[in-house]
Amino acid sequence: MNIQDLEKLRNEGVETVPSAQRRLFLKAGLAITGVFLGGSILSLTSAKNVQGALGTMPETQAKKFPYSPHYSMVIRQNYCIDCERCMEACVATNHVPSYGYRTKILEIQRAIGPDQTETIFMPVLCNQCNRPPCVRVCPTKATYKDKVTGIVMMENKKCIGCKTCMTACPYNARYFNEETRAVDKCNFCFDTRLSKGMKDTACVEACPADVRVFGDLSDTGSRVYKLIHKPDKIVWVLRPETGALPNVFYMND
Repeated sequence: MNIQDLEKLRNEGVETVPSAQRRLFLKAGLAITGVFLGGSILSLTSAKNVQGALGTMPETQAKKFPYSPHYSMVIRQNYCIDCERCMEACVATNHVPSYGYRTKILEIQRAIGPDQTETIFMPVLCNQCNRPPCVRVCPTKATYKDKVTGIVMMENKKCIGCKTCMTACPYNARYFNEETRAVDKCNFCFDTRLSKGMKDTACVEACPADVRVFGDLSDTGSRVYKLIHKPDKIVWVLRPETGALPNVFYMND
């Protein structure tokens, strides 16, 4: 499906996105071309692809990002084989207890014809939102958004275990760690890998199918930037209707 087809669907009554949210995506060099399935799928494209419709846009517009590095992840969903090596690597690297999780793989059954279905595997994790509801509701500021990287962090010593952030998270991406008596979640392996000079998260390094791509979205030469801005490719985020503006993107590449 190309950009023109997406625009046609949107013009035929597909739900639109508030203008304020569109402007925020434009600041990240992205333009919204459609919202599908009641808001569960948001298609994006490079802002450069729609300059004609929006008017002339400065060349520097796509280079303006809130953080530097602006860590993001692209998940090429159709490549996932549910081997769970990403989950195993996450547990080992980040000392996740047996009842906890920082990343999961959801299994979805989709009808493709009469009496026929296909199985889709969808890796999920904390979406490191630009406007995280969890941060907004935390009464002690135990969860916060790092001012440099944009990663949503947890400071265990400040957590009082109220679990308000767990309720607010649109992605069910948090759990309560009984040992530390604090909420825990994915932080892109910041303390266990990134802060030690490693370039990839544990889940990315462990994946044999190259499903997950991690990098700096503010770097126009990075792989994540190139994948998200790939012409005529549908890229979506989960639950865009929440206004959280995730930094985890999905595509079928």
